Amino acid sequence: PEMRAVRETFGDDMPPIASTKSLTGHAQGAAGVNEAIYSLIMMEGDFIAASANIENLDPAFEGVPVVRERIDDAGLVSVMSNSFGFGGTNATLIFDRFEE
Repeated sequence: PEMRAVRETFGDDMPPIASTKSLTGHAQGAAGVNEAIYSLIMMEGDFIAASANIENLDPAFEGVPVVRERIDDAGLVSVMSNSFGFGGTNATLIFDRFEE
C-alpha cells in the first residue's frame, strides 16, 4: 500500500528512493527521528546513501529508482522522509534547503 501511494503521488516523475533502516536497524519509537536526521545529513552533504542488503525487490517496486549505490552530487533541494510504523502509524516529513 505504501508504494502505491508513492506511485500515485509522483507518477512518472519518481525520485530516487533509498532506505536507511537496513543500515541502522529499527529504532522503535525513535525511527522517524533517526530518518529525519539522516535525510538532513544527506541534503547537507548532497548525497543519497545506498540502500543495503537488497537481493530481491518486491514486485511493487518494479521500475522504481531504488538507490543501490551511493549517489554523490545528487542536487538535493528537497528530501522526503516517510516513516511507516506498526499498526498504521504513518508520517511524512518534507525538508527543503534554506537559501538566504
